[in-house]
Amino acid sequence: MNWISCIKSYQSYLKIERGLSKNTIDNYSFDIERLCLFLTKNKIVVSPIKIGEETVQQFIYSVAKEVNPRSQARIISGLKSFFSYLIFEDYRADNPLELIETPKTGRKLPDTLSVEEIDSLIFAIDLTTNEGERNRAMLETLYGCGLRVSELVSLKISDLFFEEGFIKITGKGNKQRFVPIGDLTQKYIQIYRNTIRTHITIQKGFEDTLFLNRRGKQLTRAMIFTIIKSLAIKIDLNKTISPHTLRHSFATHLLENGADLRSIQLMLGHESITTTEIYVHLDRKFLTEVLNSFHPRK
Repeated sequence: MNWISCIKSYQSYLKIERGLSKNTIDNYSFDIERLCLFLTKNKIVVSPIKIGEETVQQFIYSVAKEVNPRSQARIISGLKSFFSYLIFEDYRADNPLELIETPKTGRKLPDTLSVEEIDSLIFAIDLTTNEGERNRAMLETLYGCGLRVSELVSLKISDLFFEEGFIKITGKGNKQRFVPIGDLTQKYIQIYRNTIRTHITIQKGFEDTLFLNRRGKQLTRAMIFTIIKSLAIKIDLNKTISPHTLRHSFATHLLENGADLRSIQLMLGHESITTTEIYVHLDRKFLTEVLNSFHPRK
């Protein structure tokens, strides 16, 4: 069994058996393809069934020179999953990464923006263009609902339940959740729908997609990154930000204003509350104020 057939079989397993999204499957596949590239570059001819620990270790050493410990840990984790699948399917008897240690990365705190910085980003949008109205609605939705960028671009008109005050989100692993949506965000989405989207020639298959590009198709994740980074440059924001920064800011601002972790977990769609707990570490000053305000021995 060669690398191409193994990778395709693995991708089918991730999609059908584990229900993972295309983006997640692409990330898993990229790690394996990187290993294949290393083998080709070094003229090492070995199948995924026969590759041994020593060869994989050489690959990890080469990766360590190019990426940070966090990326290295992700690659090791992705490859371990791939070879575990091969064991599960009885193609192999062992995992060549079994004894390879994952580098300690610590817990990375997410970057966040202040409310004022988010306002500045949104105010910098040129509303004289059709794309401006769309971009304002998108940023308000990202921040107002705490969405992942993949959830934003795949949002459907049929997912909007404005009368009930919710939108339906399809997250990782095709898991669905209902997220509350505020009046302001609803307002900007409706402005975009009524004044801009109605004049777009919509391509077949995208009639229900909420946010469209000029050609009437679904926006790419890369386009959202570009829009946000351009706005950051426009306002001289000296921070490295991405669409995920707005999601982190959403959670942090909720916590700072008294929301409980369980509610934030449900809105973000985190499977485990330990993922949500990272936001507790963001603002030590806020935690001190909570202690001083509410503890009986203050």
